[in-house]
Amino acid sequence: MRLARRTSLAGLAIAVLFSTSAQSQALRLTPDHANGYYQAGESVRWQVTADGSGSNEISYVVKQGGLTEIAKGKLLLASGTGEIDSCLTNPGTLLVEASVADATGGIIRALSGAVFSGDKIQPSAPRPADFDSFWQAKLDELSKVPTNVVLTAISCVPTNVDYWQISMDNIRGSHIRGQLARPKQGEHLPALLIVQWAGVYGLPTDWITGYATNGWLVLNINPHDLPIDQSAAFYKEQRTGVLKDYPAIGNDDREKSYFLRMYLSCYRAADYLAHRPDWDGKTLVVTGGSQGGLQSFVTAALCPRITALLASVPAGCDMLGPDVGRAPGWPMWYNAVNGKATNAVHEASRYYDVVNFASRITCSVLVGVGMIDQTCPPAGVFAAFNQVMGPKEIVLLPKAGHGEINHSHAAYSARFNAWLNALRQDQPVPVQGH
Repeated sequence: MRLARRTSLAGLAIAVLFSTSAQSQALRLTPDHANGYYQAGESVRWQVTADGSGSNEISYVVKQGGLTEIAKGKLLLASGTGEIDSCLTNPGTLLVEASVADATGGIIRALSGAVFSGDKIQPSAPRPADFDSFWQAKLDELSKVPTNVVLTAISCVPTNVDYWQISMDNIRGSHIRGQLARPKQGEHLPALLIVQWAGVYGLPTDWITGYATNGWLVLNINPHDLPIDQSAAFYKEQRTGVLKDYPAIGNDDREKSYFLRMYLSCYRAADYLAHRPDWDGKTLVVTGGSQGGLQSFVTAALCPRITALLASVPAGCDMLGPDVGRAPGWPMWYNAVNGKATNAVHEASRYYDVVNFASRITCSVLVGVGMIDQTCPPAGVFAAFNQVMGPKEIVLLPKAGHGEINHSHAAYSARFNAWLNALRQDQPVPVQGH
């Protein structure tokens, strides 16, 4: 069966199941390419299967770039199965939602995504002409602020690890708060900077002590100017108070964006590790997921001493995506205007967009991309990844949305471990293609 509306933009791949009712019916979308990757112009065929006692009429909608609706319709299954085929003639991605009524009156839905010639997806807008000079001015501003490192030693488990809480000064009277650990043995160590996903929360010690036990000098920083060891009630108060909707703070002015101090805190943290006498002078890795992936890209672009970047479903990619018909990555400033001047918000976003940092990255890069991720859509992630100038590997996660469900991110975790083990041993990164 062909899509109800004739178009050169169509395609579908691996589905994930979720339901608004009891699981009396299962809806599956099975593509002819299991990893969801196609070349532009290639035919795509997938089987639609609904098991159980519900309806045999499937509704579906297809969105280019996760945003622009290009087709919708209904498919009547024969003996519980049906088939849809189409093609996409240009590099890009598709997001499809299919739904069916189950026997209890509830709705079963399945999401599915595909990418076509992903290596040719480009940013939605050019980099600002003064992008580099803007960020150099911010680094110059930071350089005038003494680092003022304060290390507070704290006993922890395991006992073969030295552990400290750390604070440093940042621009405009702000601070960087985090935790630092290293094995008690060893004079010169590979270094790892861990940056955090979105939200307001503390930093448990076991988020870094395992890495220290395994031989890393590891620094983990809070994205906010907050202590790292307070009660859940404290973080809830911040999350619902002064930091409520923090991504939108100052998003209409590149000089006032909340992310300005966050980005510079990442640079200062990496620079601090690079100047420690116990760093081995060879391996300096930055890693994080979602907002942490965003910060990882920025850190690698601003700090040339970074030797590897490992990012899962990175945020902040392709902020102006809607201008070319595709969904932007979180924090989705494009629509986060809230009474501000739309043009000012869109213009400021260009200076914080990961795609504009990515072309400045020459180190080794590993990225995981969720094919049905609606928070950090795959088109933007590919657009950023394609700008990276160094050795690189992208891991397709066909069943993955933004979060880990039923091991949907396992393929990235496996590659992350392989890369990190190689880096720790000062071996070449094991880059693979898809």
